[in-house]
Amino acid sequence: MTEKRDWSEVRDAVREFALGLPGAVEEFPWGECVIKVNKKIFVFLGVGDGSHPPAVTVKLTDADAHAHALSMPGARPAGYGLGKSGWVWLPLDEEGAPPAALLCDWAEESYRVVAPKRLVTELDSAALPGEGEGG
Repeated sequence: MTEKRDWSEVRDAVREFALGLPGAVEEFPWGECVIKVNKKIFVFLGVGDGSHPPAVTVKLTDADAHAHALSMPGARPAGYGLGKSGWVWLPLDEEGAPPAALLCDWAEESYRVVAPKRLVTELDSAALPGEGEGG
């Protein structure tokens, strides 16, 4: 089973998940896809045309999540000085790259870092009735 996964499906899954979060919108500054909440980016999805390595970039301020993300194959602090603020660039085409579900978890973590509290409360309220997270 050395078949290479379709990174575009993973990227699409993260995009769809992120756009489902309260107040999330998609924009294309600099020609790349970003997902924003309250005019703040919480996920960079890059360009989907193959001109750059496929990757997802998220902001992770939780020390454990940040360390876990950086332990992924090819992962590194994001460029342009963003890495100093917790942003992690995660390539999608590396062997052993994180699965879509984990990237979605990190996208949600990134959302929680930048979203207004009222939207995080809305997210938490929506998750309570139907989805038990255990605990």
